Amino acid sequence: MPRIFAAGVVLSFGLAAQALAQPPPRPVPPPAAAQSVPAGAWQIVPAHTRVVFSVGRFPFGDYYGQFVGATGQLQFDPKDPAASRLEVRIPIAGVESESAGFTGALEGPGWFDAARFPVMTFRSRAITLTGPATADVAGDLTLHGVTRLVVFKATFNVAGVSPLDKAWSTGFEVRGVIRRREFGVTRYEPFISDDVRIVISAAFERAPS
Repeated sequence: MPRIFAAGVVLSFGLAAQALAQPPPRPVPPPAAAQSVPAGAWQIVPAHTRVVFSVGRFPFGDYYGQFVGATGQLQFDPKDPAASRLEVRIPIAGVESESAGFTGALEGPGWFDAARFPVMTFRSRAITLTGPATADVAGDLTLHGVTRLVVFKATFNVAGVSPLDKAWSTGFEVRGVIRRREFGVTRYEPFISDDVRIVISAAFERAPS
């Protein structure tokens, strides 16, 4: 389950970043927010990026966890958002849960198998704007040795100069659902749900020139 969540996470980052970058299917100018973002390379800020997942734990409710340590880069062009590209990498060893014992189990062969598949990746394919600050983002998510096309809902929060470090920064929130079975993670079905809900809060900073 967490794997799938991870997958969703990576994809989500890609989706979120590109949500701001891609124009609608019709020839409509990109949102003013996107036009205000400088072109060039943007890097994920690991300390300000979290991927939170939840799965149904029948019949007791939901179980929550998160991944930390994501890295990646967005190549953004406000004049041609569709040409923007995103790649995200999430270390499987960055998974965290409510229990140190279960965290260790998640990294093992019964779940994510970090020894064989240490990194989850997402590479963007296409973005479709659905509103002034929202988009559907599609991309290839590779998790547990399996690559699937996934689509998430991304919301662009804000872009501007950070008052703390004076760096250009952007923020996104991504939400979606993936199916862990599609990535070969089936342990404890049906007591743990196949659907994995994902919420990603991602921060990017403009890369040094």
